[in-house]
Amino acid sequence: MFRENLVVGTNSIIFFNVINFRKNKKSYIVFRIFGTKIVHQIMCGIAGAYSFKNKIVEEKWLQNAATSLNKRGPDNQNFVTIGKASLVHARLSIIDTSVVANQPIYDVTERYAIIFNGEIFNYQDIRNELLQKGVQFKTHSDTEVLLYAYIHFGQDFLHKLNGFFAFAIHDKKEETLFIACDRFGIKPLYFYSDEDYLFFGSELKAILNFPIQKEINWSAVCLYFQLNYIPGAVSIFKNIQKLEPGHCIEINCRRLTVNSRPWSVNRWYKIPYNALEAEQNQLSYIEQKKKLVALMDDSVRLRLIADVPLGAFLSGGIDSSVVTAMACRHTKNLNTFSIGFEGNDFFDETPYANLVAKHFNTNHTVFKLKNEDLYESLHELLEYTDEPFADSSALLVNILSKCTRKHVTVALSGDAGDELFAGYNKHYGEWQMRNGGWKTEIISSLKPVWSALPKSRSGGIGNKIRQLERFALGMELTPSERWWRWCCFNDLENVNELLQGKADSNLEQIIAARQKFSAVVDNNGTLNDCLLADVGMVLPYDMLVKVDRMSMRNSLEVRVPFLDYRIVEFAFSLPVSSKIDANMKKKIVQDAFSDVLPKELYNRPKKGFEVPLLQWFRTDLKDKIMNDWLSDDYIQQQGIFNVQTIKNLKQQLFSKNPGDVHAQVWALIVFQNFWRKYME
Repeated sequence: MFRENLVVGTNSIIFFNVINFRKNKKSYIVFRIFGTKIVHQIMCGIAGAYSFKNKIVEEKWLQNAATSLNKRGPDNQNFVTIGKASLVHARLSIIDTSVVANQPIYDVTERYAIIFNGEIFNYQDIRNELLQKGVQFKTHSDTEVLLYAYIHFGQDFLHKLNGFFAFAIHDKKEETLFIACDRFGIKPLYFYSDEDYLFFGSELKAILNFPIQKEINWSAVCLYFQLNYIPGAVSIFKNIQKLEPGHCIEINCRRLTVNSRPWSVNRWYKIPYNALEAEQNQLSYIEQKKKLVALMDDSVRLRLIADVPLGAFLSGGIDSSVVTAMACRHTKNLNTFSIGFEGNDFFDETPYANLVAKHFNTNHTVFKLKNEDLYESLHELLEYTDEPFADSSALLVNILSKCTRKHVTVALSGDAGDELFAGYNKHYGEWQMRNGGWKTEIISSLKPVWSALPKSRSGGIGNKIRQLERFALGMELTPSERWWRWCCFNDLENVNELLQGKADSNLEQIIAARQKFSAVVDNNGTLNDCLLADVGMVLPYDMLVKVDRMSMRNSLEVRVPFLDYRIVEFAFSLPVSSKIDANMKKKIVQDAFSDVLPKELYNRPKKGFEVPLLQWFRTDLKDKIMNDWLSDDYIQQQGIFNVQTIKNLKQQLFSKNPGDVHAQVWALIVFQNFWRKYME
């Protein structure tokens, strides 16, 4: 018998043949080595603490923090305390399962230590640069490269990185801790501080294992019920913050003065964008298309580097199809995965996914969902969720990730294409308003009609009416006001009524949060301003949170080729006319890849990753909604929500004109689950 095998060592693998044969009634095994390959690791969860006043960091805190991250890193949880700093790591073992590969990883002097969550796709280039400086590596991992890059280049090394990451580096001699996250927030990091400690973790649940005060941030709650997620640096709790994309934390107690704190948050990356320069881009449209194809090709190539089974999510939309097309240039028999709904054609895009899979001859798997699958996913999501997050498509991402993980360990995704290149209906609406025309005038004049007609996300006609009403209402607002309103599921007035005046009492903080993100939408600017605002808020705090939480819950790594920083910077160097016009959204993406994608993908409606919640709430979960989560008695006892407002929402949910109420109900369900888990 002859078969190919591999053995793992310290960040390298040896390929060999195993030959079984019998001689003189005895069995023999012969190993024939025929090659080696350098590998890198995938790291999935970090946490830690820094004691400003040499107070004890108890082992049980660290152990519990590590355990809470076991979905992100099921194979090993480890923690150490070095002076003032404690480092926690939860690991997903991909190839190198040896103890040597467990983190923290130290430099040769053991002065520095690192814990790392993410992937650096160009680490080999940086490694070669460090080798020329005389660095001697004991592993071939990207983690060790990060550590020595910090040692030799200082904090500027961050600009060399192409990948996604959150890490912490401790300097034992100087007693400093340096924490950083990637440019666009692909890998999250939360932190808490008081006068004694700074705690940090990949997820909120890790920090909640440390001794902290769990005081609700009501301004964050108000934002949550507007957006269905919490944006920016704030979290659901006071004193717990998110490290924003492209930011870092420096802790240095030796710099402490009477009037200062021993840590600071600094921004290390900002998307280079100049509206005037973008509109005056000197490349021809043909040259722009060629450059986009070249950048996407290289980005996908880098993200195909893996020593484990790899595949791609394939929705049947343009973005995931582009990623699949580029991947098939560099690998044979690509595994692709999609999900659909049995008996619900409105939400099912699998025919288009099947078309793309057939076109590129991928090894395609379709997961057909039934109502009971969603019901199971709901309970899994609620169990895993810490900070309230109510983008309902997370239910689908959870199922897709769980099913995909049975086949592969790494998956490519088409996320971020819409935000970078104007792919949403709201972008088309914004373009129409800025350019005018008879269509705009007609839609606006019929606003009373749209308001009177029944609306729902759960059907084609009802959803179109809903969109037309939002468009008509948006015409009455300034561009920055309109951008914010179109990001929201609920307006502030309704949220204030729901929360019994809590919006009014936190109005200053809420307005400040809104202005922080909408300020880039210049009233005299271009649609690129709106896209920049989307990349600053919608992408990191909604789309990427959804993918990270649900994929990591299932120990699946998801890579996002559109968020190669070279592509992002290229996107914001392009004029609006390259991205959208009267006939086409995401124009340059569609045009650049038109010769490789199936023609059937064009001129089809964009459905998005929707969940048929309305039907579900009206049937399977009706009793749970009416008699548990949102029962009159519980709402009264809880003392957070206006009882009558909740009654009105329930009445609307079961009416003939539900509108978007199911999104509000889902936000309430997620919040109630959070409240019972952490506050009761």
